[in-house]
Amino acid sequence: MSVTIQNIAPTEIEAESFRIIAKEIGDHNFDSATFKVVQRVIHATGDFNFAENLRFQSQALSRAMEVIRAGENILTDVNMVAAGVSKGMLASFGGSVSCLVADEEVARIAKESTKTRSEVAIEKGIEAGVGIIAIGNAPTALLKAMELLADMTPEARPLVIGVPVGFVNAAESKALLAEKEYPFITSLGRKGGSPVAAAICNALIHLAKEA
Repeated sequence: MSVTIQNIAPTEIEAESFRIIAKEIGDHNFDSATFKVVQRVIHATGDFNFAENLRFQSQALSRAMEVIRAGENILTDVNMVAAGVSKGMLASFGGSVSCLVADEEVARIAKESTKTRSEVAIEKGIEAGVGIIAIGNAPTALLKAMELLADMTPEARPLVIGVPVGFVNAAESKALLAEKEYPFITSLGRKGGSPVAAAICNALIHLAKEA
C-alpha cells in the first residue's frame, strides 16, 4: 500500500483541514457563519454526517454573539466539554467556563433526591446566570435545562447547545429541543458528545472575535 504524508507547517494544519472539509462538502446552503460552526464540528469529529444533522434555531448565532461579547459565562454538563473550550479567547470578552457536576453541594442534593448530578448542576448553574449552556453528554441535563428555560423570559434565556450522545433519551431530548422557539443548536439523532459541544462553543467564540 502506498501512503503519502503531507509536508505541512504546524501553523497551517487547521486551515488546510478546513479547506479539505469545505472541498469535500461541496455545494451547501449554509450561510458563512453557520458553515464555520459546521466545519469546526466536522474538524473535531471527522464525521461529515454533522453537515446533515446539525440544526440551528434562527436566532442562535446572533444570541451567541450577544452573550459572548457581553462577557457572559458558559455552563457545561461535564468537565470534558469545559476542558475543550478555548478559555483564553472567552476570557478576552470577560467570560469563563464552569461545570458544577463535581460541586459538593450538587453531589449532596443529588444524593438526597432522585435527580442526577447533571440535572442538579444545570439547575444550580442556571440560577447563577449564564449566557450559554453547552450539553454534550447527559440527556437528563438537557431535559432539565428545557424545563427551567420554559419559565424564563426571552431576554434571560441562555443559548442552548444541546448535543448529548447516546442511546437512552439522547435523540429524544434533542428532538424536543429542535421544536423550541428560543435559540438553540442541536444535532438530530444519537450522534453528539463532548467534543461536538466544545467545538460549537469554540466556533462561536471565534466568530465573536472575527466580527
